[in-house]
Amino acid sequence: MEEQDKITNLVSTKLEDNVAFLKENLGVDKSFDIMHIELEEYAGRNMAMFVVDGLIKDDILHLLQKFLLQQDAESLDGNTLDKLIKKYIPYVEVEKQNDLDKVVDGVLAGPTALVVDGIDHVIMIDARTYPVRGIEEPDIERVVRGARDGYVETIVFNTALTRRRVRDRSLRMEYLQVGRRSKTDIVISYIEDIADPEHIESVKKAITKIDTDGLPMGEKTIEEYISGRHYNPYPVVRYTERPDTAAAHLFEGHIIIMVDGSPSVLITPTTFWHHLQHAEEYRNKPIVGAYLRLVRYLAVWASIFLLPLWYLFATNTDLLPEALKFIGPNETGQVPIILQFLLIEVGIDMLRMAAIHTPNSLATALGLVAAIMIGQVAVAVGLFSNEVVLYLSIAAIGTFATPSYEISLANRLVRIVLLIITACLGVIGYVVGVVLFIIMLARMKSFNVPYLWPFIPFSFREFISVLVRAPIPLKRRRPRIIHPQDPDK
Repeated sequence: MEEQDKITNLVSTKLEDNVAFLKENLGVDKSFDIMHIELEEYAGRNMAMFVVDGLIKDDILHLLQKFLLQQDAESLDGNTLDKLIKKYIPYVEVEKQNDLDKVVDGVLAGPTALVVDGIDHVIMIDARTYPVRGIEEPDIERVVRGARDGYVETIVFNTALTRRRVRDRSLRMEYLQVGRRSKTDIVISYIEDIADPEHIESVKKAITKIDTDGLPMGEKTIEEYISGRHYNPYPVVRYTERPDTAAAHLFEGHIIIMVDGSPSVLITPTTFWHHLQHAEEYRNKPIVGAYLRLVRYLAVWASIFLLPLWYLFATNTDLLPEALKFIGPNETGQVPIILQFLLIEVGIDMLRMAAIHTPNSLATALGLVAAIMIGQVAVAVGLFSNEVVLYLSIAAIGTFATPSYEISLANRLVRIVLLIITACLGVIGYVVGVVLFIIMLARMKSFNVPYLWPFIPFSFREFISVLVRAPIPLKRRRPRIIHPQDPDK
């Protein structure tokens, strides 16, 4: 009775009342894609269907209409609702609904509403289909060897790609909706026998607290709501478009958040080191994977610290031993070095944004223009020095070698801040900037998991596992920092 009291618009037994409500609230006469199909004398009763054009399987609805039309009036005598659901509507996903407001929300999400005269429930037939692109390898997570499938914008496809790799009977796919107007579908996925129950409840609570009209940017909007720290550039969740990467994290005890309309899923909790790992390391022999990981780490550190350090040595040559005096620039150019760095940093970002908006047929031309402008003309006229171009190119390569796009952008901002502080305060500025950077990361947490673990707090065994790609047969323990219920693999 309490649940009935909360329903403000109960389904009536009168067909015309239900049809009038649905036509008004769905805007049938105002939107061309909302279809109202009248079915007269189907099995001796008048019926009506409400669907969204483009989100339905036409052949399925045609077969349902044909099947109902073949029934006689006596076939629906007695318990009509149960007979329709269990016998005369031959489809897999069929349910009943007695709240007209939920019927409206359901139709707008894709299912078909079948309204039958004399029945105080609406039958919801989930015969929807979504426009979807083909499954292909993600652009930013490519591997030489390995699977070529990636997540797409349809949440049902993404859950299927995940379950294909994780056939554990305790794999859970919990469904939620977020957004007062958008009613965006969200799935929280985890392995119940492994994931920490407190973390599961924490993620659910954070998502259910979201109160907004919609999620225009999909999973990115979810991240901003559940992570906080809006002015900290470093992400506390990891994005991936690879089902195998998501499956590997599920087996470790992480939680996956999928958002309908987005090809990226969120992995939580994560540390700083999760963002520096890539599937390519595990698609090669352990020694090769360990080498690739170390090279990637060097590239990431170079993208953050190399430019400020070179600027410090270039402007304070007394800090260098005699054997390293060559580090300073031979020709400084017509512009101060710090301004050269800032100009090129901004220029690279301009080129990156231009490349995003440039058609593939013009990408080569854009690359040639960039190479001539920065690599030749700018140096020839004295705007930049050769050393500045060289070291910033190394830093840019390190940025592009970072697996996580979000981490690479955050590292770029830190690099610029370190450059400015070093230019203003010299050695003291560089040291203080690096220390503050480490303190900032050490104070961060991703759902109560320290961001720099196992470096801070220190754990020798886990630190070696992060630093060096270990053989899979030797990795017998799950990361203890995420409190897995089953610590052994």
